[in-house]
Amino acid sequence: MEPELPGSMGTSASLALRLGQAFFSLSSLLFMCLGIDFYAYTSFCFLVTINGLVIPWSLTLAIVDAFSVFVKRLSHQVQIVMVIVIGDWILSFLSLAAACSTASVSDFMVTEAGAAFCDGKMCSRFQLSATMACLSWSLSLASALLNLWLLPYLYSNY
Repeated sequence: MEPELPGSMGTSASLALRLGQAFFSLSSLLFMCLGIDFYAYTSFCFLVTINGLVIPWSLTLAIVDAFSVFVKRLSHQVQIVMVIVIGDWILSFLSLAAACSTASVSDFMVTEAGAAFCDGKMCSRFQLSATMACLSWSLSLASALLNLWLLPYLYSNY
C-alpha cells in the first residue's frame, strides 16, 4: 500500500499547489506583458521565458493530479516521480532566479533611477509581476519538497 503524503503527486493538495503555481505564473506574465515594453530589460525577458515554461508544466501536472484525485488511484512509479522531482527543482530554481532578478531591477528602477526609466504605473506593474513570480516560486518549492519526500519510500519498495 502506497502512502498518501499530503501534497505529493496525485493528491488534492498537489492539485491545489499546481493550480496555484499556474495562476500566479499566469498573473505574473500578464502583469509583465500587457501594455509594457518588457523586452528592453533582460531580467524581464527571463521572467517571461520562465513563466512560459512553468505554466504548461504546472497545468500538465494539475491534469495528472486531477485524474488521480477523481479516479482515486495513485500512480506512483519511481521513474515518473523522479522526472517530476527533477523538473520541479529545475523550474523552482529558475523561477527564484527570475523573480529575484525582476524584483531587483524593478526596485532599482523605482528607488535609484526614478522617473527616468518608468512612470509609477509601469513600475508598480513590474513589482506586482515580481511578487506574483515569488508566490509561484514558493508553491513550486513546496511541491518539489513534498514530492522529494515521497521519493525515498518509492525507492525502498522498488
